[in-house]
Formats: sequence, structure tokens, C-alpha cells
Amino acid sequence: MSAKAYDNSALPLEYQSEQNRMNILGFWIFLGAEIVLFATLFGVYGVLYERYAGGPTHQDIIMIREVMIQTVILLTSSFTCGVAIHEMRRGSLKGLLTWLVITLLLGAGFLYMEISEFIHYVHLGATMQTSAFLSSFFVLLGTHGLHVTFGIFWAIMVIIQLLQRGLTPVTARKTFIIGLYWHFLDVVWIFIFTFVYLKGMVS
Repeated sequence: MSAKAYDNSALPLEYQSEQNRMNILGFWIFLGAEIVLFATLFGVYGVLYERYAGGPTHQDIIMIREVMIQTVILLTSSFTCGVAIHEMRRGSLKGLLTWLVITLLLGAGFLYMEISEFIHYVHLGATMQTSAFLSSFFVLLGTHGLHVTFGIFWAIMVIIQLLQRGLTPVTARKTFIIGLYWHFLDVVWIFIFTFVYLKGMVS
């Protein structure tokens, strides 16, 4: 094999070792399993979303203005996460950390609004036990919320490693992977916003 074949210096830092490339590939496979999980939850919701059992309907409980704010916050966090990866590829540790922290703050803001939304629903008498619609609704949104929560704690651990070790191929790979995860959660939320909230408001 020629010497050129071993020259990976032109690749982004997170792709420069075979181990890193394999780890990133493995994470893409993991995301495939996550897609199956959420597809299943969407399928269950699609079957049950009109089974109100005499309880509240979409129009009775959904706070569309707050949900739109949540959506803007989460999509903005996806943008800031992309900027963080861009800063990483520029070799700017300070820029990377700054934009990662902004991303986490936006993620925390999203979670705060989602929890407030759930509390509002419960006060209206809309719980998982009320109807099949609400059971599937809370499971789908709750699963996404748990993933966002996990992502925040995961990103905090990556930030700690970046502060301790600096920007290395290993920390770059971990940062890139948490970036993939964060973008994935944003894509899932777009589907939730479209097929749960918007569709529910017009059905």
C-alpha cells in the first residue's frame, strides 16, 4: 500500500484514525436502532391518536404557541451544535466549548418548557391513564425528552474531557458523535411537531 494511503492528515481530526472511523460507523448503526425505536412509537401513536375515550382531545390541551417556542429553541440548538463542530474543525477549543455550552443551555430551556407542558396537561386532567391517545402521546414525547436529558448529561461529560485533555483525536471523535446524536434528536422533534402537534390541531 502506498504511503499516500496512510496519510489521513487531510481528514477532519475525528476521522484521522481507523478506530475513530469505526466508532463513528458504529454510532451510525446505533442511530439506525434509534430510528426503529421512534418509528415504533410513531406507529403506536398513529394507531391510537384518535382513541380519546371521552377524555381531552388535541385541541383541548395542546399549547401550540409554547410548542412552537420549544421547536425554535431546539432547532436553534441544532444550529449552535453545528457551529461547535465547525469551531472544532478550525482547531478552536474555546469556540467549540462556547458553542457547546450555548447548545446545552438551549437544550435545558427546551426541557424546562416540555416539563412545564406536561405539568399543564396533568392539571387539565390529561394523564397517561386517561386514554389511549394520551398514553401514546406521553410515551412518544417522554421518550424524546429522556433522550434530550441523556444528551445533555453526555455532552457535559464530553465538555469535562475537553477541558481536561484539550482537542485530541479522541475528544474530537466524542464531540462529533454527540453532535450527530443532537442533530438526530432535532430531526425526531420535527416529526413530532409535524405529526403530533400540527396534525392534531387540524384533525
